[in-house]
Amino acid sequence: MAVHGVTDPALSANEKLQDLAPRVIHYRKRKRILDILGSGVLLLLFFPLMLVMAIVIKLTSPGPVFYVSKRVGLCGRVFPFYKFRSMYTDAERRLAELKAQNEREGPIFKMKNDPRVTPVGRFMRKYSVDELPQLLNVFLGHMSLVGPRPPLPREVAEYDEYSMQRLTVRPGLTCYWQIMGRSDLTFEQWMELDHRYLREMSLWTDLKILVMTPLAVLKGDGAY
Repeated sequence: MAVHGVTDPALSANEKLQDLAPRVIHYRKRKRILDILGSGVLLLLFFPLMLVMAIVIKLTSPGPVFYVSKRVGLCGRVFPFYKFRSMYTDAERRLAELKAQNEREGPIFKMKNDPRVTPVGRFMRKYSVDELPQLLNVFLGHMSLVGPRPPLPREVAEYDEYSMQRLTVRPGLTCYWQIMGRSDLTFEQWMELDHRYLREMSLWTDLKILVMTPLAVLKGDGAY
């Protein structure tokens, strides 16, 4: 029971949530509109480059043009994740052999000079060209233009409660750590930056990250 002249903390919290809910819903609707329009325009814009890369991949390395894997998205839902293939076709089998050379702590595998990556793949990874097919993931609603990068199921299996919180939003094509060091950052720094995004989520934040992404891509720092 509320005492006269004293605000009940529970009621105050409920009022704040009621005020916040419409703004969150409004933001999500605008974000989805931005995702559809943005990914649609970018797919058309980058189609010639994607066609050229598909031909180059096919001519320089045996195997499929695209690499489709399972990734974990919003609320733990698994979806097909599209990339241009940047590795040799036996990459998954060779992963076990290279585990001891992992250069990162945590449930991820990163190796600067990974022998499984093709010469063309190194170029694509440096400038994130291999990520362009994910624009289709964004258009279909699996991903957003901005949000935490989608993890592999085997990585999620090792997540603690803190890391799991990044699955409360739709994964993105770019995020804070994509413009602040990429693979040069530790797993812990990735998680800290993803939580920063969770705190600061807004259309303005999304636009800021999108504007900063092309420069980070062209610099190629931490991309491997």
